[in-house]
Amino acid sequence: MDNITGFRFTPLPVDSPYVKPFRMYYTQNGKEKNWDMLKVHDSVAIIILNKTRNNLVLVRQFRPAVYYGIIQSDPMYDKADAEILLKKYPVSLAFTNELCAGIVDKSKPLIDIAREEILEECGYDVPVDRIELVMTYRAGVGTEGCQQTLYYCEVTDADKVNSGGGVEDEIIDVVELTIDEVRDMLKPGTTNNSPPSCLFGLSWFLANKLPQ
Repeated sequence: MDNITGFRFTPLPVDSPYVKPFRMYYTQNGKEKNWDMLKVHDSVAIIILNKTRNNLVLVRQFRPAVYYGIIQSDPMYDKADAEILLKKYPVSLAFTNELCAGIVDKSKPLIDIAREEILEECGYDVPVDRIELVMTYRAGVGTEGCQQTLYYCEVTDADKVNSGGGVEDEIIDVVELTIDEVRDMLKPGTTNNSPPSCLFGLSWFLANKLPQ
């Protein structure tokens, strides 16, 4: 997964199926204003508990945007050779632990999309009646404003039908965290690469599903 040998940056093609930048002009309290935004897909995310081992099931993957966020603080990042940057900043720095998730790019109920993501990314085949709606909220309110719908699902080893890892060109590892490891992720002062939706989902689990 960490065999990345080079990279380059280019302007975003206008035919990107995932991200479309645009600018909104509006008037607020008599003052003309504008705001740059991105049109992106809505998404689903799923908190998964493996009841057989009482572990939380997450996914781990390389995130190019996280890597860019790391290297762009280097004053030489736009002048240095990619291989030099890769040696200075190992790609392992940009691997993230996240909830199982996926974009909404199909005309079907969100819970069905969530079920597909659980199967494709984590390898568990579960019926939709075992998937519980948590809530829907807005993500990336500064630039995107898209909706993410969060679910909770309990699985067992008996539900495992494949190794997961995603589809097509996705490269995803399935990881299981103990309850103590989850608590460690959420300790005050902790720094990690997990996105807010993951940290919120894990916090929700500890508050609402873990026996007190």
